[in-house]
Amino acid sequence: MLILIAEDDELILKTIEHKLLKEGHEVILTRNGKDAIETLKTREVDLAITDIMMPFASGIEILSAIKTMGKQIPVIMLSSMGQEEVVLNAFDLGAADFIVKPFSPNELILRIKRFSSK
Repeated sequence: MLILIAEDDELILKTIEHKLLKEGHEVILTRNGKDAIETLKTREVDLAITDIMMPFASGIEILSAIKTMGKQIPVIMLSSMGQEEVVLNAFDLGAADFIVKPFSPNELILRIKRFSSK
């Protein structure tokens, strides 16, 4: 799978990248929402993982852009905010999954495997 990761925390970004590469996935790294949206305009990805709180465009805006482009990409949202309103908003907009930080990279892999078999 080709997976877009949109995360502004360098440690989390590199941890996810390392784990996904080890599992045999290809990754595209973006460090802000604007770059993630631009990448999605030109690349066909199988899955997107995005933090909600991102510079220049939020994870919610990334999710909305994916839907506006008409792409059928599952999106896993990451956030240190466990607020019910944010989670419900993400799901209302079509998020496939939501993980609260901190999380286990192994948990993320298990959740990704649900999408790789589709």
